[in-house]
Amino acid sequence: VQLVESGGGLVQSGGSLRLSCAMSGFTSNGYAIGWFRQAPGKEREGVICISGRDGTTYSKDSVKGRFTVSRDNAKNRVYLQMNSLKPEDAGVYVCAAEWATCTLAPTEYEYWGQGTQVTVSS
Repeated sequence: VQLVESGGGLVQSGGSLRLSCAMSGFTSNGYAIGWFRQAPGKEREGVICISGRDGTTYSKDSVKGRFTVSRDNAKNRVYLQMNSLKPEDAGVYVCAAEWATCTLAPTEYEYWGQGTQVTVSS
């Protein structure tokens, strides 16, 4: 099982990035995929997730209206579109998979990627 994130980089405040999570070694259809971020000195936090059952999404309040998550099961990929980025959005973004339930609790997730760095300059 492998999850590989891409699309991170340096962006100015107010800018946009699109992250991708490529999954292999398992059929992601049915798995909920969550995006988490970790900033230096801070705990890993759940940002947004998409259900494996019906595609519903759930996000933390601070990213509502700015971040959206989508999935392409045929390609075994999940995407995180981040708009109106703020310096506090910076961190290593990691995607993770767990069966069906969409939750922002990292302890629920079974498979993890290595992460991609997002830096937002003010």
